[in-house]
Amino acid sequence: MPSHLFADRPAQPPEPGSVDALISQTRRLRGDVDAVRRDTVVDDDDAQGRWQRALCDLAVHHLDDLREHLGQLKEGLPPVPETVAFPQAAPEIVPEAQTRVGSAEWNLLTDEVSWSDELFQIFGRSPESGAPPLDELGSTLFSEDQPLLTAWVTACLVDGRPIDGEFRIVRADGRVRTLHMRGEPVLDSDGCTASMWAVMRDVSELRRSQRAVRESRDSLQRQREIAQTEHRLAVELQEAVLPPWRGSLRLPHSDAGTLDVAAHYLPSATSALIGGDWYDALELPDGSSMLTVGDLTGHGVTATSGMAMMLGALRGMAMAGIAPGPLMGWLNQLLETSVQPALGSAVCCRYDPARRMLSWAQAGHPAPLLFRRGSGRALTPPEGVLLGATSGASYGQAEERLEAGDVLVLHTDGLTPRSIEFSRADGTERLLALAPRLSAARSAQDCVRLVVEEFGEGEREDDACVLVARVGG
Repeated sequence: MPSHLFADRPAQPPEPGSVDALISQTRRLRGDVDAVRRDTVVDDDDAQGRWQRALCDLAVHHLDDLREHLGQLKEGLPPVPETVAFPQAAPEIVPEAQTRVGSAEWNLLTDEVSWSDELFQIFGRSPESGAPPLDELGSTLFSEDQPLLTAWVTACLVDGRPIDGEFRIVRADGRVRTLHMRGEPVLDSDGCTASMWAVMRDVSELRRSQRAVRESRDSLQRQREIAQTEHRLAVELQEAVLPPWRGSLRLPHSDAGTLDVAAHYLPSATSALIGGDWYDALELPDGSSMLTVGDLTGHGVTATSGMAMMLGALRGMAMAGIAPGPLMGWLNQLLETSVQPALGSAVCCRYDPARRMLSWAQAGHPAPLLFRRGSGRALTPPEGVLLGATSGASYGQAEERLEAGDVLVLHTDGLTPRSIEFSRADGTERLLALAPRLSAARSAQDCVRLVVEEFGEGEREDDACVLVARVGG
């Protein structure tokens, strides 16, 4: 209902055809947004999906409001002349639950009250019960909102201030609705308030959608902050646990059969997935050396903390003189009894420089690759299942005599990622194809650089480790 205060400035009514066109456009746009909303798959743990779905719901509510307003605008226009043919939108029946806008006027001189049918529907009242006078309107409001409405009405009637605010009502059926009210006083010829008109809009669903958007956005932000914190902790834990040495390492410190060792960690393409990959090289009390790489399932703090536990246990048992085969059995038992159940794969080697003998065991892990005089091969793996997969599993142990100039490559599964196009065997073949260059390399660090150049540039889904040991003369 337009205010009488502005009757001296009549607005030009829109053309009927343009309103029809806007209604059709709004209907099409509403259908497109609704299709996007249906296609949005939301999981309970997907904060991003919940936020997107809430935005779609909010957009749908806005479009429904726009279509309803345009429909009311069309009803108030003069009929279209028969000589002009405009495309007519299909008639639409708006159910009671979707009625959102109603109007009212309270005449202060005659005490007459006029409510539109839509406003009766919004308040859940029948027209036969009559519209309440202005001083009784507050009885339908939440008790907390009643003083607010009283202040608005007083300021409107006494000071001529317009009303623009929201309050909550309790309908006769017990349902709570949120209404947005815009009202103004109507002045008589003496400038005194003669009546007050108002337009009330049911914004309950709109506010619910806005609330859902805020809550889902806040939830998404909290999840992002938690993920960033966990990522930082995982990186710090990984850096604290993995070997502190960088570049090349010589093991043992004696001259005969010394190993030149180098290693490298390759992050995933996103660099956000910090996994449980490890590598290590350690000189043991009896003069031999321990070499190992491994990987635990999962990502984040859980994976890196599990990796820290496994690598610490592995180092301790190796220092105690436990051979690779039995050592794998103890690691399997440790993983079975851990608080965070997981699966892991690993390879552990013990190198005796006096005999140049390599003793090694594996648990569901790619076998070490041996490169000698320009050719390469994978060592024949002994028996060994994934760590944590079978209770009481036994692990075999194999031996391989090395020669001066041999290059041994240990790596985790993520170095040669598997897909539909490429299998683990294809990745192994790519590594073995580097045999002439690896054999000709002057140091283990150069060998690592060759491997990283071959496998480090592509988009990898998981992180990986590579360790290279070169036997000295």
